[in-house]
Amino acid sequence: MSDDVNKFYSQGLHFECQRCSFCCGHSPGFVYLSKRDLTELCNFYNLKIKDFVEKYCRWADYYYGETVLALLEQKNYDCILWQNGCSAYSARPVQCSTYPFWAWMIKDKKTWDECAQECPGMNKGRLWSFEEIEKNKHAYVANKPLKKEEVLELIREQEEEKSE
Repeated sequence: MSDDVNKFYSQGLHFECQRCSFCCGHSPGFVYLSKRDLTELCNFYNLKIKDFVEKYCRWADYYYGETVLALLEQKNYDCILWQNGCSAYSARPVQCSTYPFWAWMIKDKKTWDECAQECPGMNKGRLWSFEEIEKNKHAYVANKPLKKEEVLELIREQEEEKSE
């Protein structure tokens, strides 16, 4: 029997965002940015990397002592991009667009149900297929946050292009 058949979500899961914004704020957290995320957001806001990072980002401690790029939070812990809805919805980070199908949230039914106690959209609404869930899970896992050194290098490269 395939491992896929044994996954608790092999027949899919129900989820439909209720626009409650719980996943976008209310408590401290991190929205880590990958190179794809940073590029999309800079394009969306028509900002250079340095300007976007200065206005919307912070450095966050990550695993193994690494420092990575993350979005700022407002004083109430809402995401810096949250303004009665995501102000950059079409360019939102992969972390946001794949919620709630993060690897750790779908590792087993118990964890899924515990998370569903805080998210009113889980176990409601449209049925997401196994394939859709897996696609989101893999996108989430593959979306590695940019390390500080990588961001500084991107800024340096962009500034060199400008001066040429």
